[in-house]
Amino acid sequence: MRVEYADVSLLGGREENQDRVATAVSEHAALLFVADGMGGHANGARAAQITREIVLDGFSHSTQPLFDPLGFLHLILGRAHEEVVKLGAALPLEQRPRATCALCLVQQGASWWAHVGDSRIYHLRGGALVSRSRDHSHVEVLLREGLITAEQALTHPHRNYVECCLGGDPILPDMAISRRRPLESADVLLVCSDGFWSGLNDAQIAAELSAPGTALREKLLELSQKAVARTGTASDNTSAAALRWQP
Repeated sequence: MRVEYADVSLLGGREENQDRVATAVSEHAALLFVADGMGGHANGARAAQITREIVLDGFSHSTQPLFDPLGFLHLILGRAHEEVVKLGAALPLEQRPRATCALCLVQQGASWWAHVGDSRIYHLRGGALVSRSRDHSHVEVLLREGLITAEQALTHPHRNYVECCLGGDPILPDMAISRRRPLESADVLLVCSDGFWSGLNDAQIAAELSAPGTALREKLLELSQKAVARTGTASDNTSAAALRWQP
């Protein structure tokens, strides 16, 4: 597999980085991962770390290319949810560790996506947005229904509230798992926490990260720094992983 890939995680204006990010690349498959420990809950960083460990271990011990990509994504997120629930089993429900998560699997000229919460996945091509995941949030529903604009969504008072996540309630959360998405040469795939996308807009992410001739690692770091700078002292942990497909 010929791919260019990079990941970055910045502290932002927080005292602790509760994000976890990773790229795993083998001969026949690649996986992009980001998890965001939810603020206001105990051990958010531990929830994100456990999720990272389970996902990467599951990927490394799977025969690649994966025979059933959708099944893998569903099972691995379910396993991570169960372990994060165990982490907070002794705590009151409202205090239990939680995390959002986004996964992008790449193999055989295509990608498969899975996410829970408002960690996002982007598919970019030639400086333009092909598609992105839709957050599990009330603000995303308002945006999809045309009740608010993209600019209003960035400053909406409920923009940081998510409707499902890993951990907390033992019931398996809603998981958005995509169908197969074919790739073209030089397509860029991105997973990121809300600290990254909330300081940027979709058009800027697409234009700067997937423009021809762009060095992926340098541009990913530059965009992350811009996201932190734009949100100032209130900036969140800012994490992203990206991959350019080069068949």
